[in-house]
Amino acid sequence: EVGEPFKEEKAVAKYLRFNCPTKSTNMMGHRVDYFIASKAVDCLLDSKWAKAKKGEEALFTTRESVVDYCNRLLKKQFFHRALKVMKMKPDKDAKKEKEKGKAESGKEEEKKSKKESGKDEKAKKEKEKEKKKDGEKEECKKDETPGTPKKKETKRKFKLEPHEDQVFLDGNEVYVWIYDPVHFKTFAMGLVLVIAVIAATLFPLWPAEMRVGVYYLSVGAGCFVASILLLAVARCILFLIIWLITGGRHHFWFLPNLTADVGFIDSFRPLYTHEYKGPKADLKKEEKSESKKQQKYDSEEKSDSEKKEDDDGKTEATRNSGTDGSGGERHSDTDSDRREDDRSQHSSGNGNDFEMITKEELEQQTDEGDCEEEEEEEEEDTESRPSHEKS
Repeated sequence: EVGEPFKEEKAVAKYLRFNCPTKSTNMMGHRVDYFIASKAVDCLLDSKWAKAKKGEEALFTTRESVVDYCNRLLKKQFFHRALKVMKMKPDKDAKKEKEKGKAESGKEEEKKSKKESGKDEKAKKEKEKEKKKDGEKEECKKDETPGTPKKKETKRKFKLEPHEDQVFLDGNEVYVWIYDPVHFKTFAMGLVLVIAVIAATLFPLWPAEMRVGVYYLSVGAGCFVASILLLAVARCILFLIIWLITGGRHHFWFLPNLTADVGFIDSFRPLYTHEYKGPKADLKKEEKSESKKQQKYDSEEKSDSEKKEDDDGKTEATRNSGTDGSGGERHSDTDSDRREDDRSQHSSGNGNDFEMITKEELEQQTDEGDCEEEEEEEEEDTESRPSHEKS
């Protein structure tokens, strides 16, 4: 036999009921709230009963102590243990799925038989391998690409049934609440409603001054509501008049947020809004877009000019650095030119190359040739003379 719960046990159970995270589901045709054992243990270890006071020991020091205390609460029927039972699909859906699978398998077999008659087995195997590789690559790409929508995880539905072994265990066990105390807020709100209803029924017994004040308040509230309704209608009429006169170019709204889903003060601000929707507005939009394009183009040109300036600076630096060795290079260039001129002259003397020669040069060359011939003849005469003399 279990006795009545103590005040401390009621306080602990109340704290658990309002602070431990709970979920709701159906059990035996009733809507119930349930919690998980491990979360309840964590909740009690963070409570005031887990902290030691002056001259007193803490009620909850370890998880085992919390489990023992929860076993006491379970025996006093604050909650009871339940069993999760996963809901199975109905037999009709299962039969339909089986029939669909059979039909699909039959179609696949027919297609395979047709393909086998027209193609060899080796070609099939190679194509299947290539398809598998391509499919794996595509799946990897889809998984790697960011922003791709992931498949939603389907949550399996379950129902709760009472468990045979009523014991509190620290883990993922499910426990259904039986204890359902009234929260202080709901109690206070109910009390205020009851008092307001009683006061309204006793209105004829109120003093005269209070009744006159309530009358004026009610009239003022009615006038305020009526003025808001009239404003809502008037602003629509004003918008239509301006829209028709201007041919749909001017859109003028007085108190645009009056009927919007905003706060009381925000519904009266701004005072009005005006939009012009005509050819000039389109031109302005085009001009803005063109100005933006020009800004981008100018920025690109500036960047290009800066790059060119940097390149020019680099070339000038290299030229300045190479001025020291330029003298020697020039001397070497002149020497090579002179050598080439000498070679050209020698080649012209040998007759290997052809060059342009003036008349004077030709005459000089012929005179020199004649002189050489005369000298040769004189030498021959001198050689012949001593031979005659000897004879």
